[in-house]
Amino acid sequence: MGALGILAFALAIAASIALHEAGHMFTARAFGMRVRRYFIGFGPTVWSTTKGHTEYGLAALPFGGFCDIAGMTAMDPLTPEEEPHAMVNKPAWQRIAVLAGGIVMNLLIGVVITYFVAVLSGIPNPDADFTPRVGKTVCVADQVDTDTLGECSGAGPAGEAGVQVGDTLVALDGQEMEQFGQLRDAVAKQPGETVRLEVLRGGETVTLDVPVAEVERIDPATGERVTQGAVGIVSADAVKQYGPAEAVPATFRFTGQMLRATVDGIASFPAKIPGVVASIFGAERDIEGPVSVIGASRTGGELVEQNMWSAFWMMLASLNFFLALFNLVPLPPLDGGHIAVVLYEKIRDALRRLRGLGPGAPANYEKLMPLTYAMAALLLGVGVLVMAADVVNPVRIFG
Repeated sequence: MGALGILAFALAIAASIALHEAGHMFTARAFGMRVRRYFIGFGPTVWSTTKGHTEYGLAALPFGGFCDIAGMTAMDPLTPEEEPHAMVNKPAWQRIAVLAGGIVMNLLIGVVITYFVAVLSGIPNPDADFTPRVGKTVCVADQVDTDTLGECSGAGPAGEAGVQVGDTLVALDGQEMEQFGQLRDAVAKQPGETVRLEVLRGGETVTLDVPVAEVERIDPATGERVTQGAVGIVSADAVKQYGPAEAVPATFRFTGQMLRATVDGIASFPAKIPGVVASIFGAERDIEGPVSVIGASRTGGELVEQNMWSAFWMMLASLNFFLALFNLVPLPPLDGGHIAVVLYEKIRDALRRLRGLGPGAPANYEKLMPLTYAMAALLLGVGVLVMAADVVNPVRIFG
């Protein structure tokens, strides 16, 4: 199952890249531009076919893709037949729309995935109160498999000790609690013992002695059965499944949260590269650090192995949000760099009009080539480092 999961996520990444490039292609065609080539991958051609004016193909290195549009820059040689369809001769707003087509496609993929996960299994509730509050008390049972607990009855240890729905967890054995996970992690280490739980109820602090039951759980890292503690407290509505209509606003609110987190991740990306390099030589790998296609596919395989399909799809949604926002960075050869050049031309021409001058010539991309090559080399170098780390010291989400 792990190998199939790795293959499934790798194919999902390839599909995301293909749709990103398709976003450029469809938008270009809508504005009458000539698309010469549409390829997934780089390097030597593995397979190709030509339909109309476009060659479609697969290349040997599946680490991206490209959509070759006639006249993307003034440096691009054109045939007489291509002149009327050249991108460089189209209005600026059309050129920006084409350059943004892939970005918009990745955003759409992420939103659509999030919507279906919200309807079919649930997403983190964007309106949830994340204070450690009791959602319900339940009986506790041994784990049968990765998805199923055994049958049980009764209120469970916490319910029988007096814990009530709506109680806010304050402290466990004198240690203040800020997140619900602190309770789960602490009691898991204390099977058969009794813990002192302080809760806030109706403005007053109530202290309760709660016996910790011994239960069998399956270690996700090894698949072995281990004995842990449990008290039978479920958090309040952190994940919520939505109906088709109410999932729409919830999807957009949660997408906003994911995009903000993605921006923070991109901003912190350079600071995490030294940690990636250190991990190649044996240092502990940061689970929140950058991963390559290799690492992402491996993580996807782990999620499938644990039958965590919702997390699998949400990771793919997160990857598409990353691709969209990273491509907005205004540096060549990224889409954002090309958009920045078009905006520069518009601002320059506006200033020239104020001085009574006509529009200037298209931007000279030859002057940008050193920066383009430098950025391409930097991205390639970082990519090689991250791939090396993913091979010798991969991120392991289950230990």
